[in-house]
Amino acid sequence: MVRPDRLSDILCHREQRHVGQQLTLAYDRKQLILDRSAVSEELGGQCVDLYDFADGRLEVRWNGQVLPYRVFDKDRRVNHTAIVENKRLGHALPFIKAQQDLKYIPKVKTNSEKRSFSDVRSAC
Repeated sequence: MVRPDRLSDILCHREQRHVGQQLTLAYDRKQLILDRSAVSEELGGQCVDLYDFADGRLEVRWNGQVLPYRVFDKDRRVNHTAIVENKRLGHALPFIKAQQDLKYIPKVKTNSEKRSFSDVRSAC
């Protein structure tokens, strides 16, 4: 009979991944960065086991030992509102408006203003 604590290890998705020299590995479009420790320092270039459990947990193990890690999400999205707030457009817009108001705007003439009355008579 299987012990209940081992049952979750059996009923999970398990993969082996290669650890880079910077103690990073990729899984599910995420970059996992292993925390530096005496054990993890020697894992560069070796393979570790990934356990992806049904409840959403993810464990990185080497020789049965669980290794702590951080996740760097490559798909992180930036909110457009945050971009606008960071650019501080509120201060720049009045300055630009003042510069535009100072520019010379030529007066657009109508067709009758472009041609004088004498030009119209000579054309007939």
